[in-house]
Amino acid sequence: MSHEFIEVSISERITTITIRRPEVMNALHPYALMEMDAAFNAFHEDDEQWLAILTGSGDRAFCAGNDLKFQADHGAERVRELRSGLVGGFGGLTRRVGCYKPIIAAVNGLALGGGFELALACDIIVAVDHATFGLPEPRVGLMAAAGGVHRLPRQIPWHAAMAVILAGKRLGAAEALSFGLINEIVPSAMSEEGAESDGSKPKDGEEKGSALMIAARRWADDILAGAPLSVRASKEAVVMGSAMPLEHAIDSVFPVARRMYESQDLVEGPRAFAEKRRPHWQGR
Repeated sequence: MSHEFIEVSISERITTITIRRPEVMNALHPYALMEMDAAFNAFHEDDEQWLAILTGSGDRAFCAGNDLKFQADHGAERVRELRSGLVGGFGGLTRRVGCYKPIIAAVNGLALGGGFELALACDIIVAVDHATFGLPEPRVGLMAAAGGVHRLPRQIPWHAAMAVILAGKRLGAAEALSFGLINEIVPSAMSEEGAESDGSKPKDGEEKGSALMIAARRWADDILAGAPLSVRASKEAVVMGSAMPLEHAIDSVFPVARRMYESQDLVEGPRAFAEKRRPHWQGR
């Protein structure tokens, strides 16, 4: 499928989705949202794709959220109409609660409003050192209704979250890391020698010298070292179990876990360990 506002690349088991609207800080209008929704639908349904990375083009913004100029020009009702068919919510992701494949956000700059909500919907967040996170919706007569007001207080201390949600406070990368909101900070630019010094070389399709994408791929490789159904079953248990009393969650066997217990990988893992070799995962 051809795309006008995003780029989708597939390498090995990884789908990388890049927002391509740098002229508007990668803000998303309904047509960009439709492309992202279709891309995440395809990722979700493709058994050969085990992990996704989401990032933005350029070095200024990951995503500035909803394209307010488009909304001002066309009206909120038209925007709601165009967005009504989205399966996964804003960016195809914020309501995609049934996708248990891991998703990494590679935040290359500003992540504001819906852009921050997209990052919050991911499982791992890697950010450049100048990244900034915020939910400024009340200042334009809106609220962070794509999950921001719900996810952020679950991920950082209450009063810190309310400062972001109510007062428009922005979090720099270092502060976000201190709260455990992001997993790693990387420099904005890194030489090829720097990349090689820690053993992290660019993979196929990566921009040479991009510390952010090298780091995101390193996290991806660490996750892909595990059996895909085991990874998905673990994410499923975290998501579904978080709404249950602990004793009920521990006693529950969720659907992906049932598939895991019946999979070829359940045999392959112990066999590879006994034979002192890397496992060859099938995802079935």
